Amino acid sequence: MKFIGLLLTCALGLFAGETILIRDADVYPVTGPEMKSASILIQDGKIADIAVKIVPPKGARIIEAKGMRVYPGMIDSATELGLSEVEAVRETVDTGEIGEFMPQLKALVAVNPDSEFFGVVRVNGITSAMTFPSSGGRGGGGGGFGGGERQLIAGQAALIHTDGWTWEDMAVKRSAGMSIMFPSMGGGGRRGGVPDNVVEILGQGGAANAAANQRRQYEEQIAKLSEFFENARRYQKAKSANAPGFQVDLKFEAMLPVLEGKVPVTVSAPHASTIHDAIQWAKKQNVKLVVLQPREIGKEGAELKAENVPVIFGRVLALPETEDSAYDQSFTLPAEAYKAGVKFAFGTFGNEFSRDIPYQAATAVAFGLPYEEALKALTINPAQIWGVSDQVGSVEKGKLADLIVTDGDPLTEQTHIKHLYIHGREVSLENKQTRLYERYMSRNQ
Repeated sequence: MKFIGLLLTCALGLFAGETILIRDADVYPVTGPEMKSASILIQDGKIADIAVKIVPPKGARIIEAKGMRVYPGMIDSATELGLSEVEAVRETVDTGEIGEFMPQLKALVAVNPDSEFFGVVRVNGITSAMTFPSSGGRGGGGGGFGGGERQLIAGQAALIHTDGWTWEDMAVKRSAGMSIMFPSMGGGGRRGGVPDNVVEILGQGGAANAAANQRRQYEEQIAKLSEFFENARRYQKAKSANAPGFQVDLKFEAMLPVLEGKVPVTVSAPHASTIHDAIQWAKKQNVKLVVLQPREIGKEGAELKAENVPVIFGRVLALPETEDSAYDQSFTLPAEAYKAGVKFAFGTFGNEFSRDIPYQAATAVAFGLPYEEALKALTINPAQIWGVSDQVGSVEKGKLADLIVTDGDPLTEQTHIKHLYIHGREVSLENKQTRLYERYMSRNQ
């Protein structure tokens, strides 16, 4: 019994973490004004106090941060972190399963805490990330995969910390979004949803038939998706009524938080027409919606604002979608959304560019987005969108101590992250790249 008690005490001590005082730094809370030469006290993994002067508790570790800045840790709102390591090696990729409707699948339980990507993104100040099954709809709004059965519900995306011993330890919110592969009729630069090159090859008559076929497939997929939601509601009513012969169904159980408005559905909608269709469908189903990776906003900005639908932008540093698109199409989208009053955050929709997300935001600033809004889109905005603003996203008393200490503006390449804290633990900034650098710099000549 004494041995068990000792183990329990050690475990609780590890969970609580050490007491840390970051002293004399310029603090940027994001949700409030900058605080010059302030101190932050971290206890039990949370921000215990923020003030100009704080008397350090006995045994506290003191970080002298004069001339440095403290910001909330940044959040990448769309990744495959922990699920995909080497895209070309199938055994290292665990982003999806076969099946049309798989809402019971949880990305969190497949996360590999030892992924090399985590160390790489932490070095640029990313402390949390949304990790999606089936890429969160990366690469377009068509939903599904080439050939065979088209996947419509891929499973549950999770918001995770970028450090932890296990996936349980890394979880910020186990189910933060239900990934829906929403059908699309196509859009920008197309006639009737048919690419221009197809029109040239088939002629107007053939293109009309192709468009009609595409419309039929689109309507069939929407009908299937709506039918599944209706069946989930019947299950919800039967469970509430404790109906005779009621049997638990894991697929429909997973849908209950969505139907209750506790978890949003996420939909990739690159074009304005798909955004409109997704909003109208979500209204009909009475579910919360988050739009992923739009490539245009246009007149749908007003509808997004009116329906309180947030968006997650993909890479700002991206090429125009078509040869007729403006060269700065992706660069100006965040500023366009801001002017329309749409809440938004940034995501990289993969792993290889996740570490660059501060510079994606900086590019948006160069093309009209106010700097403060760019910083919010990496911190408090995603925290609000994913329902965890009471835990992360800003430097406030009582929140988790997810913090970065920098020697300058975190959105500039010249800035270095000096210290990084996740849930009150200081995390090493070493990663595969720094290890290789040290190895070859120290090689005997």
